[in-house]
Amino acid sequence: MKTLYFDCFAGAAGDMILGALIDAGVPFDDVQRALGSLAVDGYTVSAERVLKAGVSSLKFRVEEHTMASGAPVHPAPVHPAPKHRHYHLKHIYAAIEKSALSEAGKARATKMFQRLAEAEAAIHGSTMEKVHLHEVGALDSIIDIVGTVFAMEHLGAARVVVSPVNVGGGMVKTAHGIFPVPAPATVRLLGDAPSYSSGVQMETLTPTGALILTEYADSFGPMPAMRVERVGYGAGDRDLPETPNVVRVFVGEADARQATMRVTVMACEIDDMNPQIFGAVMDRLYGAGALEVFYQPVQMKKNRPGTLMTIVCAPDQRDALAAIVFRETTTIGIRYQEMSRLCLDRELVPVETAYGVVRFKVARQGGEVLNAQPEFDDLSRLAVERGVPIKAVQAEAQRAWLNRLPS
Repeated sequence: MKTLYFDCFAGAAGDMILGALIDAGVPFDDVQRALGSLAVDGYTVSAERVLKAGVSSLKFRVEEHTMASGAPVHPAPVHPAPKHRHYHLKHIYAAIEKSALSEAGKARATKMFQRLAEAEAAIHGSTMEKVHLHEVGALDSIIDIVGTVFAMEHLGAARVVVSPVNVGGGMVKTAHGIFPVPAPATVRLLGDAPSYSSGVQMETLTPTGALILTEYADSFGPMPAMRVERVGYGAGDRDLPETPNVVRVFVGEADARQATMRVTVMACEIDDMNPQIFGAVMDRLYGAGALEVFYQPVQMKKNRPGTLMTIVCAPDQRDALAAIVFRETTTIGIRYQEMSRLCLDRELVPVETAYGVVRFKVARQGGEVLNAQPEFDDLSRLAVERGVPIKAVQAEAQRAWLNRLPS
Protein backbone atom coordinates (compact mmCIF):
# COMPACT_ATOMS: atom_id res chain seq x y z
CA MET A 1 0.00 0.00 0.00
CA LYS A 2 1.59 3.26 -1.13
CA THR A 3 1.92 5.60 1.83
CA LEU A 4 2.82 9.29 2.15
CA TYR A 5 4.05 10.84 5.37
CA PHE A 6 4.20 14.64 5.70
CA ASP A 7 6.72 15.77 8.31
CA CYS A 8 5.68 19.33 9.25
CA PHE A 9 8.31 20.21 11.86
CA ALA A 10 8.60 23.70 10.27
CA GLY A 11 4.90 24.10 9.52
CA ALA A 12 3.49 24.03 6.00
CA ALA A 13 2.32 26.28 3.19
CA GLY A 14 0.81 25.42 -0.16
CA ASP A 15 3.97 26.11 -2.14
CA MET A 16 6.06 24.09 0.34
CA ILE A 17 3.77 21.06 0.03
CA LEU A 18 3.70 21.21 -3.76
CA GLY A 19 7.48 21.70 -3.86
CA ALA A 20 7.98 18.62 -1.66
CA LEU A 21 5.75 16.49 -3.90
CA ILE A 22 7.65 17.59 -7.01
CA ASP A 23 10.96 16.91 -5.26
CA ALA A 24 9.62 13.45 -4.35
CA GLY A 25 9.12 12.51 -7.98
CA VAL A 26 6.11 14.28 -9.49
CA PRO A 27 7.40 15.69 -12.82
CA PHE A 28 7.40 19.49 -12.80
CA ASP A 29 6.55 19.59 -16.53
CA ASP A 30 3.40 17.55 -15.87
CA VAL A 31 2.39 19.91 -13.05
CA GLN A 32 3.01 22.89 -15.32
CA ARG A 33 0.84 21.39 -18.07
CA ALA A 34 -1.95 20.65 -15.61
CA LEU A 35 -1.84 24.23 -14.33
CA GLY A 36 -1.77 25.51 -17.91
CA SER A 37 -5.15 23.88 -18.47
CA LEU A 38 -6.71 26.30 -15.96
CA ALA A 39 -8.59 29.22 -17.51
CA VAL A 40 -6.39 31.61 -15.51
CA ASP A 41 -3.70 33.80 -17.09
CA GLY A 42 -1.17 36.32 -15.84
CA TYR A 43 1.41 34.17 -14.05
CA THR A 44 4.39 31.89 -14.52
CA VAL A 45 5.60 29.04 -12.29
CA SER A 46 9.10 27.78 -11.69
CA ALA A 47 10.95 25.30 -9.50
CA GLU A 48 14.54 25.66 -8.37
CA ARG A 49 16.84 24.04 -5.86
CA VAL A 50 17.71 26.09 -2.79
CA LEU A 51 19.45 25.52 0.53
CA LYS A 52 17.50 25.92 3.76
CA ALA A 53 19.77 25.67 6.82
CA GLY A 54 22.02 23.40 4.81
CA VAL A 55 19.25 21.16 3.45
CA SER A 56 18.85 20.97 -0.32
CA SER A 57 15.18 21.50 -1.14
CA LEU A 58 12.92 22.52 -3.99
CA LYS A 59 11.32 25.98 -4.06
CA PHE A 60 8.12 26.18 -6.07
CA ARG A 61 7.39 29.76 -7.12
CA VAL A 62 4.39 31.54 -8.59
CA GLU A 63 5.29 34.83 -10.25
CA GLU A 64 2.21 36.94 -10.82
CA HIS A 65 2.19 39.47 -13.66
CA THR A 66 1.02 42.86 -12.40
CA MET A 67 -1.98 44.58 -13.91
CA ALA A 68 0.36 47.22 -15.28
CA SER A 69 2.20 44.63 -17.39
CA GLY A 70 -0.75 44.28 -19.72
CA ALA A 71 -0.94 40.50 -19.26
CA PRO A 72 -4.38 39.10 -20.11
CA VAL A 73 -6.47 38.00 -17.15
CA HIS A 74 -9.22 35.41 -17.15
CA PRO A 75 -11.47 34.90 -15.30
CA ALA A 76 -12.20 38.52 -14.48
CA PRO A 77 -10.50 39.66 -11.26
CA VAL A 78 -12.44 41.15 -8.39
CA HIS A 79 -11.20 44.52 -7.08
CA PRO A 80 -7.79 44.30 -8.82
CA ALA A 81 -4.91 45.66 -6.79
CA PRO A 82 -1.62 46.84 -8.27
CA LYS A 83 0.16 43.61 -7.39
CA HIS A 84 -2.34 40.84 -6.63
CA ARG A 85 -5.60 39.62 -8.15
CA HIS A 86 -8.48 37.98 -6.33
CA TYR A 87 -11.22 35.94 -7.94
CA HIS A 88 -14.85 35.20 -7.25
CA LEU A 89 -15.54 31.66 -6.03
CA LYS A 90 -17.75 30.98 -9.07
CA HIS A 91 -14.86 31.91 -11.38
CA ILE A 92 -12.54 29.54 -9.52
CA TYR A 93 -15.09 26.73 -9.85
CA ALA A 94 -15.38 27.42 -13.59
CA ALA A 95 -11.59 27.37 -14.00
CA ILE A 96 -11.33 24.06 -12.14
CA GLU A 97 -14.09 22.55 -14.30
CA LYS A 98 -12.11 23.40 -17.45
CA SER A 99 -8.86 22.01 -16.05
CA ALA A 100 -7.14 18.75 -16.94
CA LEU A 101 -7.79 17.28 -13.48
CA SER A 102 -9.75 14.04 -13.27
CA GLU A 103 -13.39 14.25 -12.27
CA ALA A 104 -12.44 13.16 -8.75
CA GLY A 105 -9.67 15.77 -8.69
CA LYS A 106 -12.04 18.52 -9.82
CA ALA A 107 -14.49 17.55 -7.08
CA ARG A 108 -11.77 17.59 -4.44
CA ALA A 109 -10.34 20.95 -5.56
CA THR A 110 -13.83 22.47 -5.60
CA LYS A 111 -14.51 21.14 -2.12
CA MET A 112 -11.25 22.61 -0.83
CA PHE A 113 -12.06 26.10 -2.11
CA GLN A 114 -15.51 25.84 -0.59
CA ARG A 115 -13.90 25.02 2.76
CA LEU A 116 -11.67 28.08 2.43
CA ALA A 117 -14.62 30.31 1.61
CA GLU A 118 -16.68 28.91 4.47
CA ALA A 119 -13.81 29.55 6.91
CA GLU A 120 -13.39 33.16 5.72
CA ALA A 121 -17.14 33.80 5.88
CA ALA A 122 -17.49 32.33 9.38
CA ILE A 123 -14.54 34.30 10.76
CA HIS A 124 -15.66 37.64 9.34
CA GLY A 125 -19.36 37.18 10.07
CA SER A 126 -20.38 37.19 6.43
CA THR A 127 -21.64 34.80 3.78
CA MET A 128 -19.75 32.94 1.09
CA GLU A 129 -21.32 35.24 -1.51
CA LYS A 130 -20.35 38.47 0.26
CA VAL A 131 -17.00 37.70 1.86
CA HIS A 132 -13.98 39.36 0.26
CA LEU A 133 -11.99 36.32 -0.77
CA HIS A 134 -8.47 37.50 0.00
CA GLU A 135 -7.19 34.06 0.90
CA VAL A 136 -9.53 32.06 -1.31
CA GLY A 137 -9.06 34.13 -4.43
CA ALA A 138 -5.34 34.77 -4.28
CA LEU A 139 -3.73 33.50 -7.45
CA ASP A 140 -0.97 31.61 -5.64
CA SER A 141 -3.59 29.75 -3.57
CA ILE A 142 -5.35 28.64 -6.76
CA ILE A 143 -2.07 27.41 -8.23
CA ASP A 144 -0.91 25.70 -5.01
CA ILE A 145 -4.20 23.87 -4.43
CA VAL A 146 -4.82 22.73 -8.01
CA GLY A 147 -1.16 21.77 -8.42
CA THR A 148 -1.23 19.74 -5.21
CA VAL A 149 -4.43 17.94 -6.21
CA PHE A 150 -2.76 16.95 -9.48
CA ALA A 151 0.46 15.87 -7.72
CA MET A 152 -1.41 13.76 -5.16
CA GLU A 153 -3.35 12.04 -7.93
CA HIS A 154 -0.09 11.40 -9.77
CA LEU A 155 1.43 9.70 -6.71
CA GLY A 156 -1.75 7.70 -6.04
CA ALA A 157 -1.12 7.09 -2.34
CA ALA A 158 -3.61 4.84 -0.58
CA ARG A 159 -2.77 6.30 2.84
CA VAL A 160 -1.61 9.73 3.95
CA VAL A 161 -0.29 10.39 7.47
CA VAL A 162 0.64 13.85 8.76
CA SER A 163 2.82 14.71 11.74
CA PRO A 164 1.65 17.18 14.40
CA VAL A 165 2.05 20.58 12.76
CA ASN A 166 4.24 23.44 13.94
CA VAL A 167 2.05 26.57 13.69
CA GLY A 168 4.66 29.14 14.74
CA GLY A 169 3.93 32.17 16.93
CA GLY A 170 3.79 35.94 17.17
CA MET A 171 1.65 38.08 14.87
CA VAL A 172 1.00 38.03 11.13
CA LYS A 173 -0.15 40.77 8.77
CA THR A 174 -3.21 39.77 6.72
CA ALA A 175 -5.57 41.52 4.32
CA HIS A 176 -7.89 42.13 7.29
CA GLY A 177 -5.29 43.42 9.75
CA ILE A 178 -2.64 42.10 12.11
CA PHE A 179 -3.72 38.81 13.68
CA PRO A 180 -2.15 36.41 16.20
CA VAL A 181 -0.51 33.24 14.93
CA PRO A 182 -2.02 30.87 14.02
CA ALA A 183 -4.37 33.13 12.08
CA PRO A 184 -8.12 32.63 12.63
CA ALA A 185 -8.62 31.02 9.21
CA THR A 186 -5.77 28.61 9.91
CA VAL A 187 -7.25 27.64 13.28
CA ARG A 188 -10.64 26.95 11.74
CA LEU A 189 -9.24 24.90 8.87
CA LEU A 190 -6.90 22.96 11.15
CA GLY A 191 -9.83 21.79 13.27
CA ASP A 192 -8.82 19.18 15.85
CA ALA A 193 -5.65 18.13 14.02
CA PRO A 194 -2.70 17.99 16.47
CA SER A 195 -0.57 21.14 16.42
CA TYR A 196 2.04 22.91 18.53
CA SER A 197 4.34 25.93 18.52
CA SER A 198 8.11 25.61 18.55
CA GLY A 199 8.27 29.19 19.82
CA VAL A 200 9.55 30.70 16.58
CA GLN A 201 7.96 34.14 16.11
CA MET A 202 6.53 33.85 12.61
CA GLU A 203 3.63 32.20 10.82
CA THR A 204 4.79 28.73 9.88
CA LEU A 205 1.38 27.25 8.99
CA THR A 206 -0.73 29.13 6.43
CA PRO A 207 -4.45 28.64 5.80
CA THR A 208 -3.69 26.93 2.47
CA GLY A 209 -1.23 24.62 4.18
CA ALA A 210 -3.77 23.73 6.89
CA LEU A 211 -6.43 23.14 4.22
CA ILE A 212 -4.30 20.74 2.16
CA LEU A 213 -3.02 18.74 5.14
CA THR A 214 -6.44 18.25 6.72
CA GLU A 215 -8.02 17.44 3.36
CA TYR A 216 -5.66 14.58 2.60
CA ALA A 217 -4.69 13.24 6.04
CA ASP A 218 -6.11 9.83 6.88
CA SER A 219 -4.51 10.18 10.30
CA PHE A 220 -2.11 12.35 12.31
CA GLY A 221 0.82 11.10 14.35
CA PRO A 222 4.33 9.70 14.13
CA MET A 223 5.77 8.21 10.97
CA PRO A 224 4.05 4.88 10.24
CA ALA A 225 5.90 1.64 9.56
CA MET A 226 6.89 1.93 5.90
CA ARG A 227 9.66 1.17 3.43
CA VAL A 228 10.75 4.59 2.20
CA GLU A 229 11.37 4.84 -1.56
CA ARG A 230 11.76 8.60 -1.99
CA VAL A 231 11.95 11.73 0.16
CA GLY A 232 11.00 15.22 -1.03
CA TYR A 233 11.82 18.58 0.56
CA GLY A 234 9.69 21.64 -0.22
CA ALA A 235 11.16 25.02 0.75
CA GLY A 236 9.37 28.01 2.22
CA ASP A 237 10.17 31.66 1.48
CA ARG A 238 11.70 32.67 4.80
CA ASP A 239 14.55 31.24 6.85
CA LEU A 240 14.15 29.88 10.37
CA PRO A 241 16.88 30.12 13.02
CA GLU A 242 18.79 26.82 13.13
CA THR A 243 15.94 24.86 11.47
CA PRO A 244 15.41 24.22 7.76
CA ASN A 245 12.17 25.91 6.67
CA VAL A 246 10.94 22.92 4.68
CA VAL A 247 8.13 20.39 4.51
CA ARG A 248 9.45 16.85 4.22
CA VAL A 249 7.39 14.13 2.53
CA PHE A 250 8.26 10.44 2.63
CA VAL A 251 6.92 8.24 -0.18
CA GLY A 252 6.97 4.47 0.21
CA GLU A 253 5.13 1.26 0.86
CA ALA A 254 3.47 0.36 4.13
CA ASP A 255 5.36 -2.37 5.95
CA ALA A 256 2.90 -5.27 5.98
CA ARG A 257 4.91 -6.89 8.76
CA GLN A 258 4.06 -4.05 11.14
CA ALA A 259 0.50 -2.81 10.74
CA THR A 260 0.34 0.11 13.16
CA MET A 261 -2.46 2.48 13.99
CA ARG A 262 -2.93 5.40 16.35
CA VAL A 263 -5.32 4.91 19.23
CA THR A 264 -6.48 6.95 22.20
CA VAL A 265 -6.44 5.25 25.60
CA MET A 266 -8.81 6.73 28.20
CA ALA A 267 -8.92 5.77 31.86
CA CYS A 268 -10.67 6.68 35.10
CA GLU A 269 -11.24 5.12 38.54
CA ILE A 270 -14.70 4.79 40.08
CA ASP A 271 -15.47 3.87 43.70
CA ASP A 272 -18.98 5.21 44.27
CA MET A 273 -21.18 3.53 41.64
CA ASN A 274 -23.51 0.53 41.68
CA PRO A 275 -21.36 -2.25 40.11
CA GLN A 276 -24.38 -3.48 38.11
CA ILE A 277 -24.05 -0.38 35.92
CA PHE A 278 -20.58 -1.32 34.62
CA GLY A 279 -21.94 -3.98 32.28
CA ALA A 280 -24.43 -1.58 30.69
CA VAL A 281 -21.73 1.07 30.27
CA MET A 282 -19.46 -1.44 28.51
CA ASP A 283 -22.27 -2.36 26.10
CA ARG A 284 -22.91 1.31 25.27
CA LEU A 285 -19.21 2.00 24.70
CA TYR A 286 -18.81 -0.97 22.35
CA GLY A 287 -21.99 0.04 20.58
CA ALA A 288 -20.52 3.52 20.01
CA GLY A 289 -17.35 2.13 18.42
CA ALA A 290 -14.87 1.48 21.22
CA LEU A 291 -12.09 -0.92 20.25
CA GLU A 292 -11.57 -2.26 23.76
CA VAL A 293 -13.19 -1.75 27.16
CA PHE A 294 -11.95 -3.49 30.29
CA TYR A 295 -12.18 -3.15 34.07
CA GLN A 296 -9.60 -3.81 36.79
CA PRO A 297 -10.04 -3.82 40.57
CA VAL A 298 -7.96 -1.12 42.30
CA GLN A 299 -7.52 0.18 45.82
CA MET A 300 -8.21 3.91 45.93
CA LYS A 301 -7.78 6.77 48.38
CA LYS A 302 -9.14 6.32 51.90
CA ASN A 303 -8.44 2.61 51.33
CA ARG A 304 -11.65 2.16 49.35
CA PRO A 305 -11.94 -0.60 46.71
CA GLY A 306 -12.73 0.72 43.25
CA THR A 307 -12.70 -0.10 39.56
CA LEU A 308 -10.28 1.15 36.93
CA MET A 309 -12.11 1.65 33.61
CA THR A 310 -9.91 1.64 30.48
CA ILE A 311 -11.19 2.41 26.97
CA VAL A 312 -9.23 2.07 23.74
CA CYS A 313 -10.63 3.87 20.70
CA ALA A 314 -9.78 5.67 17.48
CA PRO A 315 -8.62 9.24 18.23
CA ASP A 316 -11.66 10.80 16.52
CA GLN A 317 -14.01 8.81 18.82
CA ARG A 318 -12.58 10.19 22.04
CA ASP A 319 -15.11 12.96 22.67
CA ALA A 320 -18.15 10.81 21.87
CA LEU A 321 -17.04 7.98 24.15
CA ALA A 322 -16.04 10.39 26.94
CA ALA A 323 -19.55 11.85 26.77
CA ILE A 324 -21.00 8.37 27.36
CA VAL A 325 -18.74 7.80 30.37
CA PHE A 326 -19.69 11.15 31.93
CA ARG A 327 -23.38 10.59 31.28
CA GLU A 328 -23.60 6.97 32.41
CA THR A 329 -21.12 6.80 35.32
CA THR A 330 -20.27 8.81 38.43
CA THR A 331 -16.73 9.78 37.40
CA ILE A 332 -15.87 13.47 37.15
CA GLY A 333 -12.61 13.15 35.22
CA ILE A 334 -10.95 11.09 32.47
CA ARG A 335 -7.27 10.80 31.58
CA TYR A 336 -6.27 10.08 28.00
CA GLN A 337 -3.20 9.73 25.83
CA GLU A 338 -2.49 8.80 22.22
CA MET A 339 -0.22 5.90 21.39
CA SER A 340 0.56 3.49 18.57
CA ARG A 341 -0.96 0.01 18.41
CA LEU A 342 0.74 -2.83 16.53
CA CYS A 343 -1.72 -5.28 15.03
CA LEU A 344 -1.62 -8.47 12.99
CA ASP A 345 -3.75 -8.71 9.87
CA ARG A 346 -7.02 -10.38 10.79
CA GLU A 347 -9.95 -11.98 8.97
CA LEU A 348 -12.87 -14.28 9.74
CA VAL A 349 -12.70 -17.63 7.90
CA PRO A 350 -15.77 -19.94 7.91
CA VAL A 351 -14.97 -23.61 8.61
CA GLU A 352 -17.44 -26.47 8.11
CA THR A 353 -17.65 -28.80 11.15
CA ALA A 354 -19.79 -31.78 12.10
CA TYR A 355 -21.97 -29.40 14.16
CA GLY A 356 -22.23 -26.59 11.60
CA VAL A 357 -20.18 -23.64 10.34
CA VAL A 358 -17.78 -22.05 12.83
CA ARG A 359 -15.99 -18.80 12.02
CA PHE A 360 -12.29 -18.69 12.86
CA LYS A 361 -10.49 -15.46 13.65
CA VAL A 362 -7.26 -15.89 11.69
CA ALA A 363 -4.27 -13.62 12.39
CA ARG A 364 -1.45 -13.29 9.85
CA GLN A 365 1.83 -11.46 9.53
CA GLY A 366 3.33 -11.11 6.08
CA GLY A 367 0.91 -13.80 4.83
CA GLU A 368 1.94 -16.34 7.50
CA VAL A 369 -0.81 -17.62 9.80
CA LEU A 370 0.30 -17.05 13.39
CA ASN A 371 -2.94 -17.72 15.23
CA ALA A 372 -6.43 -19.10 14.59
CA GLN A 373 -9.20 -19.22 17.15
CA PRO A 374 -12.89 -20.19 16.75
CA GLU A 375 -15.45 -17.50 17.52
CA PHE A 376 -16.91 -18.35 20.93
CA ASP A 377 -20.36 -17.05 19.98
CA ASP A 378 -20.52 -19.66 17.19
CA LEU A 379 -19.40 -22.41 19.56
CA SER A 380 -22.02 -21.41 22.15
CA ARG A 381 -24.85 -21.18 19.60
CA LEU A 382 -24.09 -24.58 18.04
CA ALA A 383 -23.75 -26.20 21.48
CA VAL A 384 -27.27 -25.03 22.38
CA GLU A 385 -28.72 -26.02 19.00
CA ARG A 386 -27.17 -29.53 19.08
CA GLY A 387 -27.52 -30.10 22.82
CA VAL A 388 -23.84 -30.85 23.38
CA PRO A 389 -21.15 -29.31 25.62
CA ILE A 390 -19.35 -26.27 24.28
CA LYS A 391 -16.00 -28.05 24.77
CA ALA A 392 -17.16 -30.77 22.37
CA VAL A 393 -17.98 -28.21 19.66
CA GLN A 394 -14.67 -26.47 20.30
CA ALA A 395 -12.68 -29.71 19.94
CA GLU A 396 -14.51 -30.54 16.70
CA ALA A 397 -13.88 -27.04 15.35
CA GLN A 398 -10.16 -27.28 16.09
CA ARG A 399 -10.03 -30.69 14.39
CA ALA A 400 -11.84 -29.31 11.31
CA TRP A 401 -9.46 -26.35 11.12
CA LEU A 402 -6.37 -28.55 11.29
CA ASN A 403 -7.78 -30.98 8.70
CA ARG A 404 -8.33 -28.20 6.19
CA LEU A 405 -4.66 -27.22 6.31
CA PRO A 406 -2.22 -28.86 3.86
CA SER A 407 -0.19 -31.63 5.46
